[in-house]
Amino acid sequence: MRDRVVVVSGPGRVELVEQDAAELREGTFRVETLYSGVSAGTELSYVKGTNPYLHVTWNADLGLFRPGGASSPYPVTRLGYMQVGRVVESRTPAVAVGTVGAMTYGHRSGYVADPVAERFVPLPDDLDPLLGVYVAHMGPICANGLLHAAADLCGTDVRSLGDGVRGRRVAVVGSGVVALLTALFARRHGAASVVVLDPTPARREVAEALGLETLDPDADDPAVVLKTRWNHAAGDRGADVVFQCRGQDWALQLALRLLRPQGTVIDLAFYQAGADAVRLGEEFHHNGLSLRCAQIGRVPRGLAPTWDRERLSAETIELLRQYGDLIRKHLVSAVAPLEEAPALLTDLAQRRRSELQVVLTG
Repeated sequence: MRDRVVVVSGPGRVELVEQDAAELREGTFRVETLYSGVSAGTELSYVKGTNPYLHVTWNADLGLFRPGGASSPYPVTRLGYMQVGRVVESRTPAVAVGTVGAMTYGHRSGYVADPVAERFVPLPDDLDPLLGVYVAHMGPICANGLLHAAADLCGTDVRSLGDGVRGRRVAVVGSGVVALLTALFARRHGAASVVVLDPTPARREVAEALGLETLDPDADDPAVVLKTRWNHAAGDRGADVVFQCRGQDWALQLALRLLRPQGTVIDLAFYQAGADAVRLGEEFHHNGLSLRCAQIGRVPRGLAPTWDRERLSAETIELLRQYGDLIRKHLVSAVAPLEEAPALLTDLAQRRRSELQVVLTG
């Protein structure tokens, strides 16, 4: 048996190669891929050659990048983390043949998994399986952003994903997939206001189609607009919390300007080119602001026992149950067969094509 696998062999070089399928051992199961979502941030950084793992070594013990070697050199053979597969063979009673579930094994036609070592999230029958691409990893990324906002307000006493946004004014900078799912999470969990800021008209149109309010940061100064609108007390205006979801320095600078004094930016962005335009001597300093990185590698300190990845996936499923039809219609902009992945990823990386969410089939 052979599997087709998407491989990045070098900057701008993406191939679809055939590999011998792994042996189905006792305790494992095999899935055939139904859908595989493309992450425009992380995946394209490997195609562009801008991911730090390609150039330096990540020392997990020290929490430092160090010169000398690369943590993930070319060829990159496991690209992607948004898969939905159907179980076609199983040698474990934990996973039944025919079950459809979300996983994170990369763009490939099939995969053999060990349920003890890898996550398999069964999808409910009432959920469009294409939307399952968000369940294992992408949705939890966004849910973890809300969890960080809740921990910022409540410490370790977080009872609900909405504890950091309920009744509060929320701004979301960016309108890619992470930003829009985060904005929908905030609205679902009771934010008093949710405003999405992005300079791209087509992206703002998608946000509006999802029922979200938008502002153009290139028009009237959005910090002035929102701080005029959102008044807490004398000298206390602006967003309670800002989710920063666009990996460019101007976006982080804007996020800081939108905050009320002592507010917090929850940062879900990936700054591949650094952040030279961030002016820490301005609003960040004078308004006593906070900046929290909310990457999926960890939940806030002290919350791991109660807010594990399974719970974040469950929150994602509930979000998709509420907004799934809108997300399928407006967020998923292209569905293409796996054979088209090399050309598609190359075109996206070189900006010859623009898509919000691409989903590969088969």
